[in-house]
Amino acid sequence: MHYKYQDLIQLFNDTFFEAFNTRLIKGGDEPLYLPANSLPAQNLLTNSLPTSNLLEISSSVDESRTYHQIIFARGYYASAFHEISHWCQAGEARRLLEDFGYWYNPDGRDEQQQNKFEQVEVIPQAIEWAFNVAAQRKFHVSSDNLSGFQADTNRFQKRVFQQVQVFLTRGFPVRANQFIAVLAEFYNTPLPLTIENFSNIKKDNVCLS
Repeated sequence: MHYKYQDLIQLFNDTFFEAFNTRLIKGGDEPLYLPANSLPAQNLLTNSLPTSNLLEISSSVDESRTYHQIIFARGYYASAFHEISHWCQAGEARRLLEDFGYWYNPDGRDEQQQNKFEQVEVIPQAIEWAFNVAAQRKFHVSSDNLSGFQADTNRFQKRVFQQVQVFLTRGFPVRANQFIAVLAEFYNTPLPLTIENFSNIKKDNVCLS
């Protein structure tokens, strides 16, 4: 199947822009969520991103920020799905905060920091997994700590899988469920998603990094 990030942008924006004033934007190396008219955003872009990426992002990102922007890295589906999953989980108050008010602790986390990171990542990665299933793509569970403490990745994978089971039983968050349906229709994936959709790819396609 051929995948184009432009399709993903169109699907997201057609689904959510009118109701949530939010657009999906292709950026540079670093993903970022910018709420509309967030005053610190320009400083963050200037101070946290490599200079080589600023021109590329500025060509895509609306600096006026009249709408909320989910900026994903370099057209990568994995990055887009991950950022969208955080947006689908975030409540109204968090969606008014830059990067949803979270402080990202970069690669190189110690054991305690990594445990906290994984606690926060279980739900969004379960949502992200469902997006990938709906789009008929491989999913990569990510511990995102190559130079830091190496946690039990099988345990983290199991926790994400257990959260998927909870969502399949109780329902995904509303916006996540809406986007799953949009992706499934576009990529001709039968609904509803079942545990078999995830069990069949659990060993073959899940990459732990």
